[in-house]
Amino acid sequence: MLLGTLLVLFLLGGTGPASAHAALRGTDPEDGSVLKSAPRDITLTFTESVGLLEDSFRVLDPDGRRLRTGEPEHARGGAETARVTLPAKLAEGTYTVAWRVVSADSHPVSGAFTFSVGKPSLTTATVDTGPTEDPATKSLYNIARYLAYLAVALLIGTATFMAVCRPPDAPVLHRLLRAGWWTLLGATLALLVLRAPYESGEGPLGALSADSVTRTLTGRPGEVLLARLALLLVAALYLLRLARLRKPFGWAGAALAIGLAVTWAAGEHASAGIQVPVAMTSSALHLLATAVWLGGLTALLVTLYRARLTPAAVTRFSRVAFVSVTVLVVTGVYQSWRGLGSWDALTGTTYGRLLTLKLAAVVLLLGAAALSRRWTARLATVDAETAETVVEAEAAVREKVPVGGPSLPEGPEAAPESSAAEPPEPEPSAPVEAGSEQRSALRRSVLAEVAVGAAVLAVTTLLTSTLPGRAVAEAAAGTPAVVGASVTNVPFDVGTPGGHGKVQVTIDPGRVGDNSIEALVYGPDGGVSVVPELRISFTLPAKDIGPVDAELTDKGGYWGNSFLNLPIAGKWEMKVTVRTTEVDQVSETRTVVIR
Repeated sequence: MLLGTLLVLFLLGGTGPASAHAALRGTDPEDGSVLKSAPRDITLTFTESVGLLEDSFRVLDPDGRRLRTGEPEHARGGAETARVTLPAKLAEGTYTVAWRVVSADSHPVSGAFTFSVGKPSLTTATVDTGPTEDPATKSLYNIARYLAYLAVALLIGTATFMAVCRPPDAPVLHRLLRAGWWTLLGATLALLVLRAPYESGEGPLGALSADSVTRTLTGRPGEVLLARLALLLVAALYLLRLARLRKPFGWAGAALAIGLAVTWAAGEHASAGIQVPVAMTSSALHLLATAVWLGGLTALLVTLYRARLTPAAVTRFSRVAFVSVTVLVVTGVYQSWRGLGSWDALTGTTYGRLLTLKLAAVVLLLGAAALSRRWTARLATVDAETAETVVEAEAAVREKVPVGGPSLPEGPEAAPESSAAEPPEPEPSAPVEAGSEQRSALRRSVLAEVAVGAAVLAVTTLLTSTLPGRAVAEAAAGTPAVVGASVTNVPFDVGTPGGHGKVQVTIDPGRVGDNSIEALVYGPDGGVSVVPELRISFTLPAKDIGPVDAELTDKGGYWGNSFLNLPIAGKWEMKVTVRTTEVDQVSETRTVVIR
């Protein structure tokens, strides 16, 4: 238990961590683009492979009516894409696309974007994409996932504790095993039933349709849950056999535990992203180590309250916990790196902030673990001293009393004295009473560890449904940043005294279509400067468009134009030409992103 709580340092990046959750990398047509002719299909590209639903695409025309599209399918680029075919003829105007897919790590993701044919509509239809997830379905699904984490920890941890420590009060631990098994069975069935409505964003009653059942049983997440149910049935038979024969858990039990852990690795974050084989192995080891530590602590706590557990047994569990925590640290570091991708993601993403929140729980667990280790050492010391005292007392008795029994002096008057000289028996309750204070303190510290560990598992459940920082960075690398008005500072220097400064260019809203543009010229002293001429033009090399003249006019203190039309999204080259005198001028180029 020395490092028992260090597992939580990486637990949130461990039970379900990885570079997973599909993030949208790009769309074709691009968001906000204006096309001269209607596209034949729509293609989305993601950061990882995705699963498609029957209703993965909803395309609305400029009047808000839903178009009849083809069946969703993967493009030739692979499973990281989603494509749908559009009708042959599309009217002029703006179209809205709402999409929903399922990440390879089993979590659904959705969004919407627009594109225009010919020219943008004056008014764009508002798409009701529905909730990203039905609140009731999402809550029930997350509760079931949390209970599954707790149950597998209780089941595997209790079994390991019984095999290693051989506690005297086995019946109460068998009840813990049964509680863990039944809870895991119920949680797995709930996940299986709620899987289809969770993917589609429907309410819980959506699970009752035949299509939902078929989709669940034929999809990879459903197959993983079915495999978990099969392993649970085998585990039930194994536990019943051991209870009847009163045998300890063996290699068959270890194989079942590994099989259960693999179902988590195959159905969560580790199954997608980079280094999948390594990640799945790491995830399975991490879950096993978590279960041995947290479930074993629960079994230890129950045994401390219900039976007298020897310090030697507590010490054996402490060694097992130390090994578990070593595994947790190694796998947790790897999985946290895989999920975050960079130090910036630690504070710049929701995933990183949740990971940081975990550190507060780590501090509490470290304190509880330190107390547990201290009281375990004191208990072992007290019991050792008590045992030594008993041995010394027995040795003293043997020295006073010959092997053949106490000798009786001659004469009838000596008999009563010899009877009174018999040494008293040592008190059998001395070892228990001697360590009572230490045992009570150990119970309290272990209880604190279990409580904080359960809270950390709750945060873990939340973390596994959060887009990892690495996926956020990958998506951002493939798409322009979504911002409001674009503000760009362009320094200039014509090479004459006082002929330097900067031009501040503001493009609002900085997206496809009509924009307003304003430019302020600042002189060397930082104040607004008046120049005889300022020209700005835009070129889009990727599409061979431009230059587009911004047609700035002097507005008295600044230059501007309220009708700058940039028809295509992308990275435009903005050329700024400043003339400070009749003969002195300079041109500078900067890149601006138009959404």
